[in-house]
Amino acid sequence: MQFAIFPTDKGASASPYVSRVIKMIRESGLPYQLNAMGTIIETSTLEQAQSIVSQAYALLRDDCSRVYCTVSFDIRVGETGRMQGKVASIEDKIGPVSH
Repeated sequence: MQFAIFPTDKGASASPYVSRVIKMIRESGLPYQLNAMGTIIETSTLEQAQSIVSQAYALLRDDCSRVYCTVSFDIRVGETGRMQGKVASIEDKIGPVSH
């Protein structure tokens, strides 16, 4: 799952609020990758992924009157380690980065 969640009523910097969500994800023990536009999380089930989104919203709802969220799912039964595997597959095909 890839998702982003943040308040739109708290000014230009959402990092104090996003940090709450990332801390919860880290404490869940699930594999995740934070990037500039969202977070990728690998779960075993769709329900587990949906629970993460619900928990993230619960962390913001009490003091944020407007919350924006996007979610994308890539469901592939029986596969793990896909965050690194997908990237490695592309990098193998294009070769090393040259500067």
